[in-house]
Amino acid sequence: MSAPWWDSDWKDRSGPEYRCFVGNLPYGTSESSLKDAFSSYAPLYSEIAVDPETGRSRGFGWVQFEDQKSMDNAIQGMNGQQVGGRSVTVSQANHRPRRWRA
Repeated sequence: MSAPWWDSDWKDRSGPEYRCFVGNLPYGTSESSLKDAFSSYAPLYSEIAVDPETGRSRGFGWVQFEDQKSMDNAIQGMNGQQVGGRSVTVSQANHRPRRWRA
């Protein structure tokens, strides 16, 4: 029986990700309010980076989309727009490989 971290082609089994990085978010932004801000572009879900010690937002997050077109439209439409009183930066997120911990 093989586990994902032993299987050499495991990383190739996942499909493409259509994620946007959203920076300069207000610290009070929640995942639901971030998803609501992108609602006209049909986001699948959103995530907010949280400081593990304080539990507060770190001021950035990600929004996942179903396809490339939705992601591109969101980047063009939301980059520089106001979310919670701050002008956000929106760009395509860099793909980072999963890290396995023992």
